[in-house]
Amino acid sequence: MTDRIYLDFNATTPLAPEVIAAMRPYLEEGFGNPSSLHWAGLPARDAVERARSQVASLLGCDATEIVFTSGGTEANNSVLQSLFFSRHASNQPFHVITSQIEHPAVLEPCRFIESLGADVTYLPVDRFGQVDPADVVTAMRPDTALVSIMHANNEVGTIQPLAEITRIAHQHGVLCHTDAAQSVGKIEADVEVLGVDLLSLAGHKLYGPKGVGALFVREGIELEPFLRGAGQEAGRRAGTENVLAIVGLGTACELAHDAIDDTRIPLLRDEFWLRLQQQFGDRIARNGHPKHSLPNTLNVSFLGEHGHDMLARLPRIAASTGSACHAGSSQISPVLAAMDVSQESGAGAIRFSLGRTTTAEEIHATVSLLEGCLRHSSRSIGSSLS
Repeated sequence: MTDRIYLDFNATTPLAPEVIAAMRPYLEEGFGNPSSLHWAGLPARDAVERARSQVASLLGCDATEIVFTSGGTEANNSVLQSLFFSRHASNQPFHVITSQIEHPAVLEPCRFIESLGADVTYLPVDRFGQVDPADVVTAMRPDTALVSIMHANNEVGTIQPLAEITRIAHQHGVLCHTDAAQSVGKIEADVEVLGVDLLSLAGHKLYGPKGVGALFVREGIELEPFLRGAGQEAGRRAGTENVLAIVGLGTACELAHDAIDDTRIPLLRDEFWLRLQQQFGDRIARNGHPKHSLPNTLNVSFLGEHGHDMLARLPRIAASTGSACHAGSSQISPVLAAMDVSQESGAGAIRFSLGRTTTAEEIHATVSLLEGCLRHSSRSIGSSLS
């Protein structure tokens, strides 16, 4: 039986071997500044532009529509704050439509611009974690400037009807942004199919390095620069480019083309759920949409248990009780609360997220370890009651 089992790929992924190999030269001889027009700078610039094309190819857009960032959080903040300050400067009202289950990297900037005068509508979700497009229609106002709905939820894996939401936004002359940090590299995220105007991604969610991400900005959309300085990224994001990380992101995006069609991970996820049902029956419940969900994500509530306590008793298993941002909290996840999951059920929720290196042996071992953990828990409860 394997010593350690990693089932937290939604939190972060290991670097793919090909990514490490692509980055290694830029730790050594490829040190030049991409803005320098000499023998050291030009190869670095070429590497950045090659990576830009690799990211664009995965998203189905033009390379000129890609802006490199420090990650998904910066990309999300850049969209929300740049659009707000642009309209605020001309005394135009600013209304945003988002959902109650967005990542904090969207919710916190929304709350920030609210404190400065913006209006934000936080749409509810159904019991599976999906936004009803009809609610988007109802929320539309004359001053609505942006709809920001994530592509797929980081905790329960539910995929949103984004193409339909985008069509509604465009019918009202409104821009549509999506936080696609959890979906890019797992499912198709073609910006033409989705119809979005702006899309955020993070490198460390798709086997690339941490500290790098990208923002797709559809041609013709003007954003105020989020960082001001020497004017890198065509004046859209100042600061010397992180060549090492950008090269890694580009390679990770190139690898993701083939990974999206890999059926092994969803089959493992389905086997995992089947084995859990066979072992625990009505002592467990699944959170998230049973069909429209990320192929690697399984959020399970162990009824009558506390997810944090279970994981503390299972140090060999790396999993999560929800978003990494909620680690250590005893409160039910805001995502599960928005889905109307009960306090008892939500307290026992654990998110298992599989990845490219996950094996059937690890899944079988995890079920066995969970069974031992809950058997011991039941005995302890029984002893305390006797």
